[in-house]
Amino acid sequence: MNKVDCELSSLGVSLAEVQRLREENVRLRSLIIAHGIPIPEAAKPSCLPPQASNSASEGRNPRVGTAEQRIALFRSLFRGRDDVYAIRWESGDGRSGYMPKGDRDWRSYLRARDEDRKKVDRLTRTYRPLTDDVVRGHLVGEHTVGLYPLLQDETCWLLAVDFDKKTWQQDTAAFLAACRGLNVPAALERSRSGNGGHVWIFFEQAIPATTARKLGCVILTRTMESRHQVGLDSYDRFFPNQDTMPKGGFGNLIALPLQKAPRANKNSVFVDAEFRPYPDQRICAEGGNGKKATEVDSGGNCSRGRGRATSHSGNWQLHRGGL
Repeated sequence: MNKVDCELSSLGVSLAEVQRLREENVRLRSLIIAHGIPIPEAAKPSCLPPQASNSASEGRNPRVGTAEQRIALFRSLFRGRDDVYAIRWESGDGRSGYMPKGDRDWRSYLRARDEDRKKVDRLTRTYRPLTDDVVRGHLVGEHTVGLYPLLQDETCWLLAVDFDKKTWQQDTAAFLAACRGLNVPAALERSRSGNGGHVWIFFEQAIPATTARKLGCVILTRTMESRHQVGLDSYDRFFPNQDTMPKGGFGNLIALPLQKAPRANKNSVFVDAEFRPYPDQRICAEGGNGKKATEVDSGGNCSRGRGRATSHSGNWQLHRGGL
């Protein structure tokens, strides 16, 4: 074995040890959180190089590009149906929900009999497309957008995994460790309520929803195998939530992240391994970094392949006012 081979072998051993220590760190942090022990504050991590972090504190970093470029990058990750989207509503009595944004055909609606109006409205309503301006309004706090991830051909660009019970931090930490073990890039968002989390996995191309959901099942199985003594009580569902398009519907929606109002409370933001928000809010959660999974086969197995997993430059950042 020559000198180069020896160095490569040593590097491989070192990398394996680093990965083992990372997984052990995640496991220990989960135990600390589970027992209610506070984790000492440390310097907030950033995916920006030091010089970029310094310039960001002085003002808008020229590397992040224009608002239009940041919106384009945001939409290249959070992709779903472009022909329809939902808007969150709230009533005076505290109720809330989402409704597809559309325009009623009043002429057809008023001509219909009372008992037929709901059906006529559904058949004649014109839905509005998801545009850059709609996304901009979401980021600056004008409204909250719900994304329909299941496309009309029953494919999807992403898989989101919802955790929403009191053990969500331990469970998402274990799920992300399983993602790393399977070489699946993923990013963690704290939900808008602050009482749950979404793990986002992005794909290089639209893949069948059934394949994406199988990938999620593979990761869940690996997670439970690694921490069978705890379980995954906080796991709720996948998005897309269906393999096929439901008749007369759009499938389940998921709220887009980074809406200004919850972001002010450090919710609907991407967080690190200690559940602290990243300062610049690019997709830079450990294991994520804006990367996308490639080569997901029909059984839900993911292989990124050397040089195959691309990473966006990450040059989008939120500023005062939302963009």
